[in-house]
Amino acid sequence: MSSSPAEPARTANRAPASWRAYVPLAKPGITALICTVGVGGFVLADPRSIDIVRLALLVATGAAASAGASVLNHYLDRDVDRRMRRTRERLLAADPGAPSLLILTVGIGLLALGVGAAAVLLNLLTGFSIFLGGLAYVVVYTLWLKRRSSWNIVIGGFAGSAPALAGSAAAVGHWTGGAMAFALLVFLWTPPHFWSLALLLREDYARADLPMLPRMDDVGYSGKVVVVSAALLMPAAFLIGWSGAVVWPVLVALVALGAIFTVLALPLWTNASRQIARRGFIFSGPYLLAVVAAILANAALVRVGVPAGL
Repeated sequence: MSSSPAEPARTANRAPASWRAYVPLAKPGITALICTVGVGGFVLADPRSIDIVRLALLVATGAAASAGASVLNHYLDRDVDRRMRRTRERLLAADPGAPSLLILTVGIGLLALGVGAAAVLLNLLTGFSIFLGGLAYVVVYTLWLKRRSSWNIVIGGFAGSAPALAGSAAAVGHWTGGAMAFALLVFLWTPPHFWSLALLLREDYARADLPMLPRMDDVGYSGKVVVVSAALLMPAAFLIGWSGAVVWPVLVALVALGAIFTVLALPLWTNASRQIARRGFIFSGPYLLAVVAAILANAALVRVGVPAGL
């Protein structure tokens, strides 16, 4: 939708933004989810001995890095955000007078602070894991693939997996098999989560010329890919069980959650409608939170002697 002649004048006369207007640049919801995945990786790596101080340091450094990467994403995507109804009210998209250079500097500073503090206060592998997540989100996804390839979410999805690896590194100093399997599950969760949103808002993404679906010109095919990607969450759950990281009730819960996601997405195989896509997208967030909740419950069950899942 084109801007009216009066719109630039309104923008130019807009009052300076308060500090509250800058908070969404850090994407607090995504940052919280990233930290939650990191906690899951930490607890999964060593459920019998949870060091609260190290866990708090992981959350603090991970939150700083995630917030910084999100700020950089806002800065780099400000032109695309202006073309989408969903994002055109974001600060850098809506207000050309916003201090973009300062915002860029803050984003780089927060990301560097999170990576550096994790490396110094925890260990080098934790800092490296957080760095990989920031690299995947800012460089691989935002700068390289988002505007060029429908593989953007698939490859860029590693950014959401890295916190699980960082959690494991912070807890035990290396990536455990269970944490790597959990990271794979988060990696596989990303496409059905974002592709469901893309099906729901496909005209908006098309208007911004973003290839956010497997095939922008074949919605039916895209719906089938969402179903397949959701179904892959079940073997990923079995892989966590095969690693010996979770007890059998938690394994059952993880597989059941993947099955529910698949059932909700299944109608997309024959009818890639917005209503069905919305249902899958709405469930995808609680699904990941439920997975982490099951991993936290696993720590208690391990301590009382419940046997491993496989």
